[in-house]
Amino acid sequence: MPCGFALVVALATGVATATPTGAAQRLYVLSCGEGVAGDVSRWSPGVNEGKPMPFVGTCYLIRHERGWMLWDTGVPDAVASMPGGLKPSDPRATHWYRRVTLASQLERLGVKPGDVRFIGLSHTHPDHVGNVDLFPETPVLIQRAEYEWAFRQPKTPFRAEHPVTKLDGDRDVFGDGSVVILSTPGHTPGHQSLLVHLRKTGWIVLSGDAVHFRSNWEARRVPAINTDREQTLASMQRLADVLSERHAQLWINHDAAQAERLRHAPDAYE
Repeated sequence: MPCGFALVVALATGVATATPTGAAQRLYVLSCGEGVAGDVSRWSPGVNEGKPMPFVGTCYLIRHERGWMLWDTGVPDAVASMPGGLKPSDPRATHWYRRVTLASQLERLGVKPGDVRFIGLSHTHPDHVGNVDLFPETPVLIQRAEYEWAFRQPKTPFRAEHPVTKLDGDRDVFGDGSVVILSTPGHTPGHQSLLVHLRKTGWIVLSGDAVHFRSNWEARRVPAINTDREQTLASMQRLADVLSERHAQLWINHDAAQAERLRHAPDAYE
């Protein structure tokens, strides 16, 4: 039995009870976009109608003794060279900018695209998959339901020939319980979150877009941009159970206030 198997079985039932046999070595927070949402009520229906709100895009680089993993790839690096940023067709949506590219942040850390063993995608919305093709040989870990849904859309999230590993539920990425993909559908059909264990920092849940900012988490608000409301609520509850069981921190991808408090690369969490 693989050493992390017990944790995956426990997580699949929504209760994390097993003890991991390992820990990730470092986790780097990377800036993957800055923007302004034109109408934040798209993410919090009925609340703050018509009001703008700062958004950020965040990616995470994880160092494990068995290799590097990148979680999400953010807004395309090409946006950094657009003087006016990436303006949405819908003024209620997010106007994105890139202050610094993903490629330059990895270069500063001495990490080449070929060094990245896995890319995990929370989901396939454009602000999360913008740089997948910078890593042409790196397998993408994605839920089968997400892949099939995304590649039926008029615009695909990345090249069809890109190597992928299609998942059907949770996945213990390195086999020791330290980096575990959690199936959290609802925002999209195959949305997923990531549970990471670090020796000094402890447990962290990277929420992807299972929740967009703290107030939505606390009020359990479901965004309008969503594929299944009941699945989203169930996934929020699942994450709440994991947070409670593991005494974990919840890191919310788009929450600008939280992102400002985190240490960004080249600093790391251990």
